[in-house]
Amino acid sequence: MQTRTIANSPPPVRDASPVSSAPSAETRRISDDVAQARDTAMSALTNDRFRLMLEQITDPGSSGALMTMRGDNVVDFKSAQSSYADNSD
Repeated sequence: MQTRTIANSPPPVRDASPVSSAPSAETRRISDDVAQARDTAMSALTNDRFRLMLEQITDPGSSGALMTMRGDNVVDFKSAQSSYADNSD
């Protein structure tokens, strides 16, 4: 294995396109979106209703009940309409 040291090597060539010091519209939009997402997250963290909902859905008993809910009892439109008509008499 041979190692060479090159003294006074030129610096790497960078893109010669001009760099604007002002942020672009896209950069501002992304920055605004991030700030809005941060504000929303902070609001959710300090919201008692949201905290209670998170506690309920992360409770193992509640999670199990949610997991077992299925759409097995799917009713077509005509059956639902007929049932509604029977019950509204």
